Amino acid sequence: MVNIGVIGTGKWGLNHIRIFSELGNLKAIADIRPESEQTAKEFNASFYTDYKQLLPEVDAVTVVVPTDKHYEIVKECLNQGKHVLVEKPVTLYADQTKELVELAKQKGLILSVGYLFRFNPAVKKLKELVKDIGQIQYIKGRYIHSSKPPRKDSGAILNLGVHLIDSLNFILEERPKRVYCKKVNLLNEKNEDSATIVLDYEKFFAEFELSCCHPEKKRDMWIIAKNDKIYADFFDQKITRNPFQVTEEGIKGERNLKLELNKNEPLKEELKHFVECVKDYHQGKGSEITNIGEEEYYTTRICELALQSAKLRRDLDVE
Repeated sequence: MVNIGVIGTGKWGLNHIRIFSELGNLKAIADIRPESEQTAKEFNASFYTDYKQLLPEVDAVTVVVPTDKHYEIVKECLNQGKHVLVEKPVTLYADQTKELVELAKQKGLILSVGYLFRFNPAVKKLKELVKDIGQIQYIKGRYIHSSKPPRKDSGAILNLGVHLIDSLNFILEERPKRVYCKKVNLLNEKNEDSATIVLDYEKFFAEFELSCCHPEKKRDMWIIAKNDKIYADFFDQKITRNPFQVTEEGIKGERNLKLELNKNEPLKEELKHFVECVKDYHQGKGSEITNIGEEEYYTTRICELALQSAKLRRDLDVE
């Protein structure tokens, strides 16, 4: 049995608690608010206001606290020999993310990140389809909504953009060469509420629209390529293919072919995967574990460069 501790009982932390309880892996909960003890009682888990007191009870933790607290907590948990799944983004700064990735490697521990889009069936299907669609021309993605107040610890780029950037890292298995960004701070001076990011992959580009002020709620992506034009709706977990070619003579091929996908709860699949990774690790299969690598550094780095580009008003090299 893998015993899991959840650090943080905010809205998303409660989702972790619910799912780990359903999986039978929830052991302990930590939150600085004493009133969260009631949540622990409801789920039959131990409770601590100091997360460090939770660590001796568990094999692994999930860190679901504000982003500006990630670095300190994740570092302590790794130093205490605990596997960690930290919610995205890993940290606010690429150098801190790189330090944590290296620390996990040195300790021989799992450091996974809450990029739940990787477990979305539409994203997984895109990864399959992109191998046979010919030369990509461009990609357009959106992560927009206005259903809740913006986060206080990070803006649209680090809070929303990381999902689309990591999804492309996963789907394409290559990184952009340059980053350009324009952002707007309408609600407060500290964090942007809307932004456009352009990633230059040399042979094609990707453009992301990010906003917490948009009247629609969309998480979607178009991939326009020579032999296929694919639309993926990550929110509704749907994919539509348009396998046609544009030639000098006109358009040849079919349109609007809808694919059937087996819908799931991506967060549950993500947390199940984390438990299985920890279980495999303790059974001596640690070398087979994936989703640990340096891509976590590059996702944070791209967001960091986007913020710098928006300030400097010019594109920046990723390397």
